[in-house]
Amino acid sequence: MAAQHQTITLNNGVPMPILGFGVFQVPGEQTEQVVTDALAAGYRLIDTAASYGNEEAVGRAIAASGIPRDELFVTTKMWIQHTGEETARREFDRSLRKLGLDHLDLYLIHQPLGDYYSSWHAMEKLYAEGLIKAIGVSNFYPDRLVDLIQHNDIVPAVNQIETHPFFQRAGYQQLMRERGVQIESWGPFAEGRNDFFTNPVLTAIAAGHDRSVAQVVLRWLVQRDVVVIPKSVRPERMAQNLDVFDFALTGEEMTRIAALDTGASLFFDHHDPGMVAWLGDRRVD
Repeated sequence: MAAQHQTITLNNGVPMPILGFGVFQVPGEQTEQVVTDALAAGYRLIDTAASYGNEEAVGRAIAASGIPRDELFVTTKMWIQHTGEETARREFDRSLRKLGLDHLDLYLIHQPLGDYYSSWHAMEKLYAEGLIKAIGVSNFYPDRLVDLIQHNDIVPAVNQIETHPFFQRAGYQQLMRERGVQIESWGPFAEGRNDFFTNPVLTAIAAGHDRSVAQVVLRWLVQRDVVVIPKSVRPERMAQNLDVFDFALTGEEMTRIAALDTGASLFFDHHDPGMVAWLGDRRVD
């Protein structure tokens, strides 16, 4: 099965590629070429966000690719300052216009902050109108996710959260599975923190398969049924990151990686008042 065609099925029956391409922290002036290279490598899931400042560049690359729209799965996200029912609808229209598309495959609330309840109501309406194939959230901790599910009509199709060998979210993944929510990983390589690429467990497993540490971790996530969106600006790495469907990790190797879990974020804690204030003060043009 071709990598770009290996999919998981969301709670509303929509298929989503299990391995895609993210553009977080890719500068706007580089994004068009980077996404062009990713699409040429075979990626069909492209993940961006209003706060990344590169939706227009993603849209230009998609338009120039000539790839039929129904072969692509495009995700973007709504930032905190744009929450609220009327504001959320305007923000959706703005993202869609920047991307040059007539619909989104997945639209996410980027952070569990602000008036996201009203945003969710707006997104439910956009979904009902057929403008979004699936709606979901990002960075929601279990309490916020369950609360949103309990008090709304549509269960989020996806929760995109920090997930990597040092913060594995296995228990949370099980809760999401029981609730019908698909886990999606951001930061699969922990942005290189904790000496990620020289970790002795990961390097030993990689050597045993004649693969890179990145490939081993992507394979580990895929075997856990975690959607993942690695980022690279180098075409050779893009191709390498897609090439993880012709080998498998053993149960013993999966157990060794499981032992690396620290149970804590390497980036930020949404329960930290200082972090909540910092996120809430961040403005997106």
